Amino acid sequence: MNAPTFSPDVYKSRRALLKNKVASGIILLPANLQSPINYTDNAYAFRQDSTFLYYFGLELDALVGVIDVDNDQEILFGNDSTVDDLVWTGPKPTVQELASQVGIGVSKPLTSLATLLSKATADKRTIHWLAPYRADVAIRLSEWLSLPVQTIQSTPSKSLVNAITEQRIQKSKAEIVELEKAVSVSADMHLMAIRSVQAGMFEYELLSCIEAVAYANNCRTSYPSIVTTNGQTLHNHFYGNKLQEGKMVLCDSGAELPSGYCGDLTRTFPIGKNFTQKQKEVYQIVLNALTVAEGLLKPGVFFKDIHLAACRELTKGLQQLGLMRGDVDESVNAGAHALFFQCGLGHLIGLDVHDMENLGEDHVGYGQEVSRNPAFGIKSLRLARRLQEGFTLTVEPGLYFIPELIDMWRAEKKFESFINYSAAEAYKTFGGIRIEDNLLVTADGSHLLGKPLAKTINEIEGLRT
Repeated sequence: MNAPTFSPDVYKSRRALLKNKVASGIILLPANLQSPINYTDNAYAFRQDSTFLYYFGLELDALVGVIDVDNDQEILFGNDSTVDDLVWTGPKPTVQELASQVGIGVSKPLTSLATLLSKATADKRTIHWLAPYRADVAIRLSEWLSLPVQTIQSTPSKSLVNAITEQRIQKSKAEIVELEKAVSVSADMHLMAIRSVQAGMFEYELLSCIEAVAYANNCRTSYPSIVTTNGQTLHNHFYGNKLQEGKMVLCDSGAELPSGYCGDLTRTFPIGKNFTQKQKEVYQIVLNALTVAEGLLKPGVFFKDIHLAACRELTKGLQQLGLMRGDVDESVNAGAHALFFQCGLGHLIGLDVHDMENLGEDHVGYGQEVSRNPAFGIKSLRLARRLQEGFTLTVEPGLYFIPELIDMWRAEKKFESFINYSAAEAYKTFGGIRIEDNLLVTADGSHLLGKPLAKTINEIEGLRT
């Protein structure tokens, strides 16, 4: 197992701040459990719960962190390895040794947790928990708290959710260092993809080149990689297509460090040595939208407004291609551009590739000042709130030519005053293009995270020669 990423003082400081924000009661933060693939002893690669990792820093499964706010006490619950465990896993630190690594002085067997919680309930003390995203954790919480699973899922502590969101959403200097590393490894993964692609390869062969870079840097991928010649499908995890000259690959992949911090980059590049003229025209439109959006990042600006600015830039470009027409603002306000840009511009990034969305996507991404628009396209915007210094996020405009969607909207005569469906016919086999960077919001603008990665047409083609 890896040692905690940060010093004990960092974790102690994080927990102290959480105690101050929550003010009273008992905070209950369970680690994740092993998740079997097809039988108990054959498990998926373990991934720790990000909130547990943030406050307790330990990668091991089946631990529980308890913060008793009223008595200013922190306890790590878990079971020490048995001799039978050691045969299969080798020696592991005791629970008390683990607790000491993250600045906790008290550890107890997991079997004693139910007693502590039962007494707290009898004393009418508030117990704070988060809505679990895994069924096994929901069942454990249900058993410990003697509450139905539905109640566990539907009544998380609002004060705990608010406190964690407020604390984790602005990244510390130490966290930014980790994110810089994660994005740099992610850039190397994409560099390998751009240099390695050849006509005749299968997508899974290119995937193996990309993910080998992650593992060679003691990382894993922060989400299932998207490596596809069908870029019009936003999240395509099929890897069986043969790559053909004249087509493109859309590669959306990122590295996750042992610390849990994630990168999330996308590049689209030709399978041959050069983009076709048609591909260059669409690519430049997307790149222009990326440039406009990144130039608008700064504290105080709503990300929703940046999303809409990118939509207007995409629409201007589509008009130049003859695919759209009419007033740009009216077109975007109506949602006509969503035929070609069906999703949002970006999301927060950190210990989760979509940071803290388990706490509630609207809560984390929208806050109190913005409400989600239910219209097609913009309803998929994951981040809309007012930006603050220390936010880390993705910016990822794209254009996606989905033939089924084009046919459906054309049959419905949808937005005919804005969309030239006759011209769109010629793009139904085009695919899609996305370009994605990861950025830090600074006091006066933004900073590109990680090492630079080719993204202009000339830079991409320069890597293909």
